[in-house]
Amino acid sequence: MTDAVLSRLREALGSALSTDPSTLESTRADKSGHVSATAPLAIVTAGSIEDVQATLRIANEFRMPVVPRGAGTGLAGGAVGEAGEIVLSTLAMNRVLELSVADELAVVEPGILNGEFNDSLHEHGLWFAPDPASRAISTIGGNIATNAGGLLCAKYGVTREAVLGLKVVLADGRLLDLGHRSVKGVSGLDLTALMIGSEGTLGVIVEATLRLRPLPRGTVATIGAYFPDIEAAATASAAITAAGLAPAVMELLDAASLRAIDAHLGSNLSSRGTAYLLVQTDGVASASEAGEALAIIRSLGGEAELSTDAAEGERLLAIRRAFHPSLEAQGTVLIEDVAVPRSMLPEMFRRIGLLEQKYHIAIPTVAHAGDGNLHPNFLIDGPATGGPPEVPDRIWEAAGELFAAALALGGTLTGEHGVGILKRRWLGDELGGDQLGLQREIKRLFDPQGILNPGKVF
Repeated sequence: MTDAVLSRLREALGSALSTDPSTLESTRADKSGHVSATAPLAIVTAGSIEDVQATLRIANEFRMPVVPRGAGTGLAGGAVGEAGEIVLSTLAMNRVLELSVADELAVVEPGILNGEFNDSLHEHGLWFAPDPASRAISTIGGNIATNAGGLLCAKYGVTREAVLGLKVVLADGRLLDLGHRSVKGVSGLDLTALMIGSEGTLGVIVEATLRLRPLPRGTVATIGAYFPDIEAAATASAAITAAGLAPAVMELLDAASLRAIDAHLGSNLSSRGTAYLLVQTDGVASASEAGEALAIIRSLGGEAELSTDAAEGERLLAIRRAFHPSLEAQGTVLIEDVAVPRSMLPEMFRRIGLLEQKYHIAIPTVAHAGDGNLHPNFLIDGPATGGPPEVPDRIWEAAGELFAAALALGGTLTGEHGVGILKRRWLGDELGGDQLGLQREIKRLFDPQGILNPGKVF
């Protein structure tokens, strides 16, 4: 059957199909640290919607598993290919098909990089608000597939709030045109929202109609604040939101995070405190909001500085974005992603500290404090002979307790990275049996033969 599938794909797609070993090897991993045991059967580098449709029609006919993939920057193992699977890459579908300044929308292909897309919008006075830390290397399609968040989503929303419509190819090759170009639209069930965050299990995103925003007006103000401990910094962040303020950025870094960034960048953040809170305000009320936030921070023991210099603001944001690269420089990282109500941030950090003591490990943690999304990280040693890293049992035990703590505080297993492979074993703990069963039924409705990203999420 394998030869027959490859023959059909080659006939339909020509050079878009590859079985080159080095190319296949690159699809065994993403940024999660997970590496599949073996390489997939083939990779299709789609250049058009028709290529995606042809691939899925043939795969559906032969019941061959298909793994949708963009830039491979995911953090949950959701786009990793394995033996007997076809990896379907949309990375080459990277055009802006339409830009309407009047309607503040753009129609794009899924392979365009978030950062490049935003750069192209600035000359028109517009921007695409979702701002993952990986924006320089992650695709819009991948952002949509995982409902990515990032540094700005507390004020401007996650990816779902910025998507008006989608074109999606189903497992049998049919093309769905979902959503609308208008800001409002409530005709029927919202299948657009269902597809966002579905991690390639329901269909393959091949086009997106995106809602854009005017670039913020007014001065951008940035506050860098140092605290004696992370719980005090988390308390200050919760107090800022409780005061009714809406910073565009509010990021928390603990002591281990500061040390890692210092080692990577040659900075000296950790010499001034054991926790760091970065706050940035924008818009016409930016100055007054920054002043109120600064007063709250200082009243709660923070040593803070405020700057309205744009270059300084970008420098501080770049330091925060350097967090994950700084850990990758130390080894393989298991990057976790839980979220809790914002008022529970101090308690969640306290519980992470207890896990560090219990398991005798460091868990460097950063948080999007504006929305309660934390990223605890576990460093993993790879095998001396090379090959896929193995996550020790005690790390999984610690991660399990981490997830249980987030759920107990009214939170969730994943705020923005998705379930993928890494968190599927805990999904039932959050959803419960009835909801998990219903979600599996929805999966079967869209993909009766179970060929789309099998083994991921469910």
